[in-house]
Order: sequence, then C-alpha cells, then structure tokens
Amino acid sequence: MRRFLERHWYAYAMVLPVVVVVGALVLYPLAQGVYFTFTDVNEASIANPVLDRPATYVGVGLRNYLNVLSGDPAYGSFWSTLARTLVWTFGCVFFHYTIGLALALLLNRPVRGRAVYRVLLMLPWAVPAFISAFAWKYLFNAKYGLVNQALGALGLPGPVWLGQSDWALVAVVIVNVWLGVPFMMVALLGGLQAIPGDLFEAAEVDGASAWQRFRHVTLPGLRSVSSTVVLLGVIWTFNMFAVVYLVTGANPNTRILVTYAFERFFSGATRDFAIASTYGVLILSVLLVFAAAHRRALRAGGEVW
Repeated sequence: MRRFLERHWYAYAMVLPVVVVVGALVLYPLAQGVYFTFTDVNEASIANPVLDRPATYVGVGLRNYLNVLSGDPAYGSFWSTLARTLVWTFGCVFFHYTIGLALALLLNRPVRGRAVYRVLLMLPWAVPAFISAFAWKYLFNAKYGLVNQALGALGLPGPVWLGQSDWALVAVVIVNVWLGVPFMMVALLGGLQAIPGDLFEAAEVDGASAWQRFRHVTLPGLRSVSSTVVLLGVIWTFNMFAVVYLVTGANPNTRILVTYAFERFFSGATRDFAIASTYGVLILSVLLVFAAAHRRALRAGGEVW
C-alpha cells in the first residue's frame, strides 16, 4: 500500500478537490435528504440558529413513503403525477430524437449554406432557458399571443394554452422540444459523420434503397450515440423544473414529480421538508431503475456501458 501511494500520490492529489466538492455539494445534501424522509421535519420543527430554536422533529420510520405511495391527494397523488411525468418525459424525448435525427440527416448532406443553418438551429440551445420560457409564455397567451393569432388567421379556434386543461401540458412539451432538439441534432450529426462512407457506398452498389440504407446502416451506426443521448435526455427531462414552472407555474395539469417536490419544499403555510425529500428520493429511485434497465438492454444487445 505504501509503495502504491508513493507511486500514485499525484493522481490522488488531483482527484481530491473534486471528491471534496462532490461530497460537500452532492453527497452530504443527498444523505441529509434521505435522513429527512424518515422524520416529520418541516419549517416549524427544523433547527433555526437565527431564532435560537432547536430542532423538534422526530423520526417516523417509513410513514412518509407509505403516505406518498398510497396515492393520497394530500400528498400529491403520486401515481397520477408519476404517470404525467412519464408522458411528459417520453413524449419530449421522442420528439427530441426524431426531429433531431431528421435535422441531422439534412445537415449531413452537402447543402448550400449548411453552416448558417447549423448556427440558426443551435440558437434555441444557446439562449438561456428562462428567457425562452418567458418568450414562449407570451407566445401562448390566450388573448395576445402570436400562436392563437396565427390559428385565428387560419380559421381555427385558439385554446387557452396555459389554463387548467391538458393544453397546458401540450404547451410545455412544445417549449421543451424546441429547447432540446439542438442538443440531439448536434450529437446525432457527430454520430452520422463518424459512420464510414464506404458502408453507404457498398449498400448502394448492392441495390439497397434509401430506406434500407437508413435502416441497416445509419441506425446501427448511431446505436451507441443514440443510447447515450436518449439516457441523458430522459434524465434531464424527468427533472426538468425550469421549463414547466416558468411557463405554467403551479398548474396541476402540468405538475410533475420534481415541481411537486418544489411546491412542498417552498410553498404552503408550513413548508414540508420531509415529504419534499421523500419525493426527491423516489425520483432518484425511478431514474436509477431506468438507468439499470437501460444498461441491461444495451448489454443484451452486445454493447458495453
């Protein structure tokens, strides 16, 4: 061990600051959040050094998990909120990937002005998310928004996009798709350019149609990139707080798990830290299950991850 440390001390010295920062900013808050899930801590019972008030919360075992998983509306109707979160997540990721792939295929061709198109399509990703959210909130305004004005010009009724209806969820999906497509497009474009051109030429010589070349050459060639960007897209979208909350606020029709955890932690007469932490742990658990299933599927397909 002494010889090992003498040989590799420099590497450990370089890694140590990162370990300290991650421990302070991620691991310690995570451990504290898990601990809070087994208590009844809230704004009134947590310790407050400013008021010289000691902590008065007590342990409650698994009661918070049982209350949340029971689906009680008083605790956020977990299962219906989870279902809405899954619809939100997989709907957004599906359009991210399909539209991003279509644009990547177009930009991978020798098109005049291709560099300009790439820059323009990158703009949604370059603009800060909160600015885009407020811009789209104005566009979806029921009376003055440009979306309803365009629908009216076409003779179509303009719905109340951001009201208490399912149109609110459609609106935030549109906003998030607009924000997320550039990342998918760039990642998939890089994957397309890494596929050897000889494969397409050989397939064309063998008489393969455009669809057959796409199915048997392009998609297999993008498998490793696709698996990575889909996993990242699911994780980011599942936890996408800013777009949902900035566009619609505390709207029950767009409430997903992470926004409800925020509502329990920061709103109400007495902020409920225990239930908010319970939602945080459950969100982490769902994502870990998905990541494990995703990894297993990749390994079954012969890929290493």
